[in-house]
Amino acid sequence: MRTALFQSSGRPGSIAENLRVLDRAAGRAAESGAALLAAPEMFLTGYAIGDDVARLAEPADGDSADAVAEIAHRHGLAVAYGYPERADGTVYNSAQLISADGTRLAGYRKTHLFGDFERAHFTPGADLVVQAELNGVTVGLMICYDVEFPETVRAHALAGTDLLVVPTAVMHPYQFVPESLVPVRAWENQLYVAYVNRVGAEGEFEFTGLSVLAGPDGTARARAGRGEELLTADLDPALLAASRAANPYLTDRRPGLYGPLA
Repeated sequence: MRTALFQSSGRPGSIAENLRVLDRAAGRAAESGAALLAAPEMFLTGYAIGDDVARLAEPADGDSADAVAEIAHRHGLAVAYGYPERADGTVYNSAQLISADGTRLAGYRKTHLFGDFERAHFTPGADLVVQAELNGVTVGLMICYDVEFPETVRAHALAGTDLLVVPTAVMHPYQFVPESLVPVRAWENQLYVAYVNRVGAEGEFEFTGLSVLAGPDGTARARAGRGEELLTADLDPALLAASRAANPYLTDRRPGLYGPLA
């Protein structure tokens, strides 16, 4: 399954403009043969937008979700993207996966909030593993800081995730996360990780780019630079099956010893 990672910060504060940017990226991704387009954390609104987080937050089935569904349907590919979700009187840092026919397949709320900014504006989610089936591939969702916890990705591996899509907003000086940590997560859990980042300066943050599709063999199947970029790479079921057969991490686990970790 060809996957496109759209490394971009769009226009912070303008949902309308970001939908137009996403539409253009979806067209280019579809032309490349991609079945899935992934956009970064908080792509629809921007990340460092202060109190506008609450003002711009929408329900999972709100107007922006309908607009993304129309984009996905018109271009014939699934879309995963980050946005601020309003639900139950609170705001979550969320990601949503919409199928090529415009159906909402999965929604995830970030479980591990990073830094004072996020803790001031969001409530952490309560569901660790969120998955959906897409073209015969089990796709899981998480957001940025979540992937830095070994337990979160291992939970996906044990639940059968094949491709973990991670919209992110990682900033300087944490470039070691896409450079080193993400490929290790893919290797130790025997899955693909699509880690798609923001770029450039935004508020007090400088985003690093370096989006990567990491394979179960621990290599970067494709990696972006520091600027806006549409990155495409293929998820190879044969490589995934062979790597899982050769790597014993999951079968050699001894869960009975791991009680203190909880």
